[in-house]
Order: sequence, then C-alpha cells, then structure tokens
Amino acid sequence: MNWAILVVAGLFEIGWAIGLKYTEGFTRLWPTVGTVLSMIISVGLLGLAMKALPVGTAYAVWVGVGAIGTALLGIILFKEPATAARLLSLALILAGIVGLKLSSS
Repeated sequence: MNWAILVVAGLFEIGWAIGLKYTEGFTRLWPTVGTVLSMIISVGLLGLAMKALPVGTAYAVWVGVGAIGTALLGIILFKEPATAARLLSLALILAGIVGLKLSSS
C-alpha cells in the first residue's frame, strides 16, 4: 500500500510541476490554487509513504515519477523535443525506479 501511496504522490508532483507553467508566475488564480493543492497533497502523501519506506528510496522514486511524468507531458502539451537521448534518459530513470522497488524489502 505504501508503494501505491508513493506513486500517487508522484502523480501529484507531476500535477504541480505542470501546473506551475499554467500559473504564469502565480498571476492566474485557479491554476495557482490547483498547483498549491497538488503540492500539499504530493508532499503529504510522500510523508505518509515514508512512514514505512526508507527515506532515500521514497524520495528517489517520488522525484523519478515526477521527472518522467513531467518530461513526457512537456513533450505532449508543450511540444518539447522528444529526442532519442531524452527518451533514453527517461528510460534510465524508470529503470532506476524499478531497481529501487525490486531491491526494497
């Protein structure tokens, strides 16, 4: 269950990272409200997951999920480049997340 909470925390991290773009420097009310709520939920869920998971593992997975999701949504939503090197780098982050999961007890 803690791993599921951690993944959901990572999804909310994606939400606030992408939300930052839509706030336009925190000048737009509703995108700002959504972004701040996503931040609070993300960190709160990360804290819950850390009750049972090692801090290094939990934080690395949280950041990794957020990084992969944010980069992919940047490609989809903002037409950022999807170069082979970029996609390979995201695959390596994913491999690291899987490795952390498999090596945890």
